[in-house]
This record gives sequence, C-alpha cells and structure tokens, in this order.
Amino acid sequence: MNIGQAAKASGVSAKMIHYYEQIGLVPVADRTSAGYRDYSNTDVHMLRFIRRARDLGFSVAEISDLLSLWRDDSRKSAEVKQMAQGHINELAIKIKALQDMSNTLTMLVNACQGDHRPHCPILKRLETDPEDEDLSIYPRRGAVDRRLQ
Repeated sequence: MNIGQAAKASGVSAKMIHYYEQIGLVPVADRTSAGYRDYSNTDVHMLRFIRRARDLGFSVAEISDLLSLWRDDSRKSAEVKQMAQGHINELAIKIKALQDMSNTLTMLVNACQGDHRPHCPILKRLETDPEDEDLSIYPRRGAVDRRLQ
C-alpha cells in the first residue's frame, strides 16, 4: 500500500511516517518499480504500535526501546513493566506540576477584580519572582481593595 493508505490504516500521518523513517524509528519502506513507497501490513502494524505508544505519552526514544522489546521474543516482561512504571512516575510529576499551575492561576483569578481598574494580580505575578512575593496580599474576589479606592 502507498503512504496515504498506510497513514489512513495506521492513524499516523504521512508526514510523521516520513519523520519516523528519517530518524530510524521505522525502516524505510520498500519501493515499487515506479519508485513509490510500498508499505506492508507488518509496517502498518508497527505504525499502529507507535501511535498507541505516542497516545500514552511515550517519547520517541522510549518508543524505540519499546519497539526493541516488542521485537525481542526473549524479552522479560519485567523490562517492559519497569519502563511503563517509570513513565507513570514521570506522568505523576507532570500532573503535580500542572495541578500546581492550575491552583496558582485559580488563586490569581479569584484575586482579580476583573473590573475597570488597572490593578491586576495576574500581571503582577507574571512580572514578579514568586519567591519574592507574598501572594496573600491580593484580595479575594468580591473583597474591597482599599489600595485602589
């Protein structure tokens, strides 16, 4: 099948298939006598594997390792489990960082009056190193900020 058909069958765009070939994640496809790429069902199966791994957030380097393990019939499942657990640990760190960002933004939005006055705790936070500032000085939504009256 040609690259468009392989892209449709695998859920990986033709551009990404080219990229994966370029970086050596997947072997370069065979060519037809007319010079077109010719992908096999095995190639499509591998591309689906890669797509699912990307959907789970694995990096290209990690996917390369997973592909090596996938192709190795003598692999130990413990190696795969260890990789997946490491990825879970990385995701937990990212989730915590995102939750911290969300909490900070929520606090800042709640402190912002959102009215005609120029005072804006959101902009103040962006211009100030958070370690240098006590954010408790910002009023909560609905509170009267005497500094601005």
